[in-house]
Amino acid sequence: MVKRLTVAAVALCVVFAGCKKTQNVAARPQAENAVGGNTSVTITLGFSTNKEDPRGVASLLFKEEVEQNSNGRITVDIQADGKRGSDADLIEGVVNDTLDMTISSAGNFAVYAAEVGISALPFLFSDFDSAWQFMDSPLMQEVDKTLEAFNIVVLSHFDNGFRCVTTTDRAVNCVADMKGLHIRTPPNQIVMETMTVLGANPEPYAFNDLKKALKDGLFDSQENPIPIIYNSRLYEEQHCLAITNHSYDAMPFVIRKSLWDALGEGDRQILREAAKKAQDLNRQLVRNQTEAFVARLHNVGMTITNPNLHEFAQATTCVLDSFSAICRNELIHEMKALTQ
Repeated sequence: MVKRLTVAAVALCVVFAGCKKTQNVAARPQAENAVGGNTSVTITLGFSTNKEDPRGVASLLFKEEVEQNSNGRITVDIQADGKRGSDADLIEGVVNDTLDMTISSAGNFAVYAAEVGISALPFLFSDFDSAWQFMDSPLMQEVDKTLEAFNIVVLSHFDNGFRCVTTTDRAVNCVADMKGLHIRTPPNQIVMETMTVLGANPEPYAFNDLKKALKDGLFDSQENPIPIIYNSRLYEEQHCLAITNHSYDAMPFVIRKSLWDALGEGDRQILREAAKKAQDLNRQLVRNQTEAFVARLHNVGMTITNPNLHEFAQATTCVLDSFSAICRNELIHEMKALTQ
């Protein structure tokens, strides 16, 4: 049985992320010479959703590009559907050298480097274009580097969409309707704090076990982007969708640094270019599916509501203040300048 984390435990992990002992990546065994030339390399890429999800489709493009441009010398083994564990397990696998690559929400990396979760702050972006401009900025490149102390190199930024609330049977039209909802969230302090100030009771739970948990009645609510809700058929257990767009869900596409450092520059370039092409495909798929799948969710019987987002944004302004307490002041100032 997957172990559930308490909100308090996860919050403490994130708040003290800056004090977390840096792992000695350099002390791990490294390839004696750079991997390259005629050496065959198999890279295992794991993620929690299915291959029909935009990150899955984009991962297949990444695999094709890498294998074609390396003449088959580098192969990519895709492990989808949480076969290698939850998002937390996947990231831990990269950190500990038991998994080569993963794709997961930015906030899930915040246990290691709190500032990586900055893009998840509530109502930070109003549309995809502004979010992508921020994620591709020098500021985010600087933030990404904080993960390298934990054996993680960011190759590109996939997109998971804007997170929305679903419920078993309660339509959400205003903040008051959030009160008391037992809502599943990822282990993301910003999302959990956002749900808390809106009046819900958040609890982190592994995504790969979410559908069964909803079916078994462990939660009466969850929040995810629209493509995830549709592609993972969460509508079979959740009957109401509120388009809250409360948090933008960026997803770093990462590789373990110990492997990255062992690769030759030519192979690194192959991976960089493939990751960029996969990112672009992923983003376009997420934008298109977000626009198209609301109608599909309505057609399969979901009740769709469009709450007043100004009310929700006003109710969550304190989340930025909380985040500011654990981040550099200059980072917050730069973030505000880029997003306002």
